[in-house]
Amino acid sequence: MNRELARCCEDFASLSRSLDAVFADDIAERLCAYTLGGGARIRPQLLWWALRACGGGDAEAPAALRVAAALELIQSCALIHDDVMDRSAERRGRPSFHAQIALRHTAHGEEADPGAFAQSAAVLAGDLALSWADDLVAAADLPATVRPHILRIWRLMRTEMVAGQYLDLHGQATSSRSAVQAIRTVCLKTARYTVERPLALGAALAGADATTTRALTAAGRCAGVAFQLRDDLLGVFGDPKATGKPAGDDIRSGKATYLLAVAHSRARAVGATDVIRLLDGCRGSADLSEAALSSVRDALRSTGAPAQVERRIGRLAQAARFHLAAARLHGPAARRLAALLTAVASPPGEAAAPPAAPAGHRAIASPAGHEAPASSAGHEAPAALAGREGGVR
Repeated sequence: MNRELARCCEDFASLSRSLDAVFADDIAERLCAYTLGGGARIRPQLLWWALRACGGGDAEAPAALRVAAALELIQSCALIHDDVMDRSAERRGRPSFHAQIALRHTAHGEEADPGAFAQSAAVLAGDLALSWADDLVAAADLPATVRPHILRIWRLMRTEMVAGQYLDLHGQATSSRSAVQAIRTVCLKTARYTVERPLALGAALAGADATTTRALTAAGRCAGVAFQLRDDLLGVFGDPKATGKPAGDDIRSGKATYLLAVAHSRARAVGATDVIRLLDGCRGSADLSEAALSSVRDALRSTGAPAQVERRIGRLAQAARFHLAAARLHGPAARRLAALLTAVASPPGEAAAPPAAPAGHRAIASPAGHEAPASSAGHEAPAALAGREGGVR
């Protein structure tokens, strides 16, 4: 898949160079390097092994590789735009796309505000990545019977991703504390485009029947929600060296995560107003210090919210396995797909957040009936999933 992606990027870069050298150097070639330079390639892998597990073979491989390359480009679009909206300076352990442009133009001594310029340029780069992805899908050599299904899934995935991103922004702007809305955002922003839709694309390319496709996509949705809930934990408690992004950015940007929603609900249920005041005061604070972030972590642990999120991840992983078994897939490819989905939905080797409250902090008991049902419904095999990208990450 990497070779196919590299060929596609070179074609797009060549076209860009024929248009304008500055545009090609600043945006197009940088976008190609960004797309080729990192990421777990989880979406292409899910598509590929779903195709193989559902009976697809060498005849479908060229189209599958082309669509898989498109998934990586739409992922670049999502990451670049997400970092602009979140004002994130780092991605995959390196400067984010807009930060790279700002650094370049600061070094060159331009008088215009490099930050504003870089953010605007990054929006254009994300748009370009989406356009390139659409071009690849449109040009894929698909059988007439398969093309309508692929295009339908692709259209759904693009709109779901934008809807989820908007809900994420809306949750930040309104300081939402709704666990239901948080799960809805996770489902649209991450679960579907990271796991469910790549599986559906692979199944469609293989000509899988409706029963198999339903089971696969249900498994993907459960695994995808687990994937993002894990990312939310890592966003607060994770090691930046492992995740490739600063810890605490979700708190600093005011994201309406399921973790925060659960913590607020549990704190309110027992009248822990000190915890509520601390979480409300720190959420959305862009200059939050490391000491204050440590206090937020302690407060979250004191509510038992991290442990509750861990339990929900476990139930979602179990549900994903149940749905995958219902697809009745067999053979080596099916086993590879099962291992991949298990790795997506299950915790990585390093725990994201210890469930116990720290010494000196009062643990908050679980309020009865708070947790949403498991049916409300996200990095590769453990080594390949190092440096999880999350959401649209």
